[in-house]
Amino acid sequence: MAEHIIEAEGIRLCTESFGDPSDPPVLLIMGTGASMLWWEEGFCRMLAEGGRFVIRYDHRDTGRSVTYEPGRPGYTGADLVADAVRVLDARGIAAAHVVGVSAGGALAQLLALDHARRVLSLVLISTSCAVPGDGVRDLPPPTEEFMRFVSTAQVDWSDADSVIDHQVAYARVLAGGRRPFDESAARGLVRRDVERADDFGAARNHDCLPDGEPPRASLSSIAVPTLVIHGTADPMFPLRHGEVLAQQIPSARLLALKDAGHGIDRADWPTIAAAVLDHTGTDDATS
Repeated sequence: MAEHIIEAEGIRLCTESFGDPSDPPVLLIMGTGASMLWWEEGFCRMLAEGGRFVIRYDHRDTGRSVTYEPGRPGYTGADLVADAVRVLDARGIAAAHVVGVSAGGALAQLLALDHARRVLSLVLISTSCAVPGDGVRDLPPPTEEFMRFVSTAQVDWSDADSVIDHQVAYARVLAGGRRPFDESAARGLVRRDVERADDFGAARNHDCLPDGEPPRASLSSIAVPTLVIHGTADPMFPLRHGEVLAQQIPSARLLALKDAGHGIDRADWPTIAAAVLDHTGTDDATS
């Protein structure tokens, strides 16, 4: 295991892998403003020990990947989709099982639509439909607590301690409030993320990205095996988002995690890892 910097078409991306390269590849795509550290090492190792070659990477403007001036990213959401392809190309991987969380789940959907041959299967965690479809307009909004935090939170992006306090508070809100929140673990992860980043403030660029060209296909055209995993207490995307997403993609299955919030709670690692290993080990997904 070691970080590896790739250069592709002038774009610098930091990647890291776990496991045997001869095992089936699993590409992990994180959400908005989040580096690959949020795919925690312990979770990655669970997948690797289950016989998968696991790859995580920093999005642009996170971690040690290329950064841009805050407020002027110079790229689109479609470019983030293309970055996933760049990571696979750099590893010489023709196609991979793709696991995305939150906005990373949306990127995974778009990857399956725009680069179908590169995707063996999908696992979509704590996310929503990336393109319009029946029932999508009627999806419930985030919870009042989530919206109140987003609208009132104050942070000094030039002060590391202020950023860390803000991110920990945000993680608490995302956890959904139905389970104990491990503040010590969250603070440790956030501090590592902030200290490791070339320019942590640049991550705000993800909030102002243009989408780029919309996909021409609908989610109903996704043909790969798909597993949707969603917490019943997700405050950003209430459970109905996962239910509709599973309905939009043919033959998709929904795994609802009782009292789980948004993201991957350490308490759910065994359940999620087992589900991913089962899903990526089927004959349909690897044929």
